[in-house]
Amino acid sequence: MTDRLMLLDSASLYFRAFYGVPDTVRAPDGTPVNAVRGFLDIITRLVTTYRPTHLVACWDDDWRPQWRVELIPTYKTHRVAEVVAGGPDVEVVPDPLEVQVPIIREVLDTLGIRVVGAAAHEADDVIGTLATTATKPVDIVTGDRDLFQLVDDAHDVRVVYTARGMSNLEVLTDASVVAKYGVLPSQYADFATLRGDSSDGLPGVAGIGEKTAAGLLATFGDLAGIIAAAELGEGMSAGVRSKVLAGLPYLAVAPQVVAVVRDLTLDVPDPRLRPLTEEGKAAAASLAERWALGASMNRIVEALDAV
Repeated sequence: MTDRLMLLDSASLYFRAFYGVPDTVRAPDGTPVNAVRGFLDIITRLVTTYRPTHLVACWDDDWRPQWRVELIPTYKTHRVAEVVAGGPDVEVVPDPLEVQVPIIREVLDTLGIRVVGAAAHEADDVIGTLATTATKPVDIVTGDRDLFQLVDDAHDVRVVYTARGMSNLEVLTDASVVAKYGVLPSQYADFATLRGDSSDGLPGVAGIGEKTAAGLLATFGDLAGIIAAAELGEGMSAGVRSKVLAGLPYLAVAPQVVAVVRDLTLDVPDPRLRPLTEEGKAAAASLAERWALGASMNRIVEALDAV
């Protein structure tokens, strides 16, 4: 089997699991475990479908890094439950999900699945670094369009996009990003900067939508080329030029927020997937009994046996 690395955008997936499985699914002590069971089922499906040999659950050690907020103060502001001075802000997370996150971490550890995060950075940045430095083909699993910027046929980096549900997974390559948006993956960060993204609190350039952004990038190549042309007054209508010039203060800082970091120093234990030992299986069975994980745990143990 050819080695292949799978990188999970963990929060994206456990939020999907939480909303996809009824919260009536509970452990004997009454703790909801719908996200835990759903997350395990997602990993099982991914492992059996795409056959990765290596797997990393990438983690948001800081879901809203202060350095990004300083550049764009509205960044994810609508998802802040509590501002914490000197530390990561508290994200709005449903209580029944919040209590399950430590259980998810415990289960992943028991299964030998590596969890990797980085201080003052998001899971996207961990994914960006691991995908960029990988020496084997990479599948990035996410429901976040921001990570389309990492798709790279030349280095065999794909995105397995979950937005339409786990029964309608979409594998994105260079061609499919171009087909969706009219831009290359290498242009996607500039495209997203221009267009903006209300889900992340990024305003974009006022009056510049997807079609105009794609057209500008097709003509001028990148954001620097667009700005240079606007300042010279060449190659674009007066209306578009005025919008770009009016957006220059935003364009001076937004690219740093949108671009994922690709050069973090990370401590990544060997992420190769392996069948559980008998001791590991006993530990998994004990967790399954404690948290009523039942068939979800059985299925992932069987999937690991097959790697």
